[in-house]
Amino acid sequence: MFAEARLTNLIANLLALLAVLAIVAGVVLWTIRRPYFSISRIELAPVAGASLQYVTPLNLQTALAGQVRGNFFLMDLDAARRRIEAAPWVRHAVVRRVWPATLQVRIEEQQPLAFWNENQMINTWGEAFTANQGELPDELDLPQLNGPVNSERLVVQRYAEIARWFAPLGLSVREATLTPRYAWEVTLSDDVRLTLGRDPAADVADPHGRSGALPFAARIERFVQAWPELTRRLGGRMIASADLRYPNGFAITLAPETSASSRSTRP
Repeated sequence: MFAEARLTNLIANLLALLAVLAIVAGVVLWTIRRPYFSISRIELAPVAGASLQYVTPLNLQTALAGQVRGNFFLMDLDAARRRIEAAPWVRHAVVRRVWPATLQVRIEEQQPLAFWNENQMINTWGEAFTANQGELPDELDLPQLNGPVNSERLVVQRYAEIARWFAPLGLSVREATLTPRYAWEVTLSDDVRLTLGRDPAADVADPHGRSGALPFAARIERFVQAWPELTRRLGGRMIASADLRYPNGFAITLAPETSASSRSTRP
């Protein structure tokens, strides 16, 4: 009988404790849901050492929608971060609460390097993203890069290599295209079109370049080294295109000669 009484008292005490805990939890939950604990402000700032040019508090309010007025304690910060990172011009975001009613957001903006295919841009990390191109500064002159899906990093790498080769000649890359067959076509700032052929490093059918194709950089180097002498011999004639796919040289096509250029090149 004594053991049964002790067990009954123990169960009663546990039930009483659970009831008290339930009441306390209810009170706490009711308290933190009060309007006083609603998030009423977004504090927007760039990551350390950067600045913001495209992202505004209005962008974030649109991305978060109803979450901006969410509860300080109950807001899902991971979900908020994902929604912010889905907004235009946002590459990465760090979200934290600041007492009593502020959502602090640190933004790493997209840094546009070039236009990508038809309606996207590509950033300096070689990642494609979508944003309003009309928000770009008027003085920003971006090249056009094109390529198959998932070729962004390779295209950016090759674009940088080509740009470095032609920079000493005072030329830049206006457009670079990696075709579905992994062949390269480039347009320079003086409108010269270059046909570079297939890229051994990106050739799916022959990824190790066993076909004996001249390495990508070697084709460009050969043409760049010949450029000064080539332009001297042409005496002012403009090159329309150059085919660099030949194993021992390259072929050029001259632009139509205008009457003005004809007069300027006459002895």
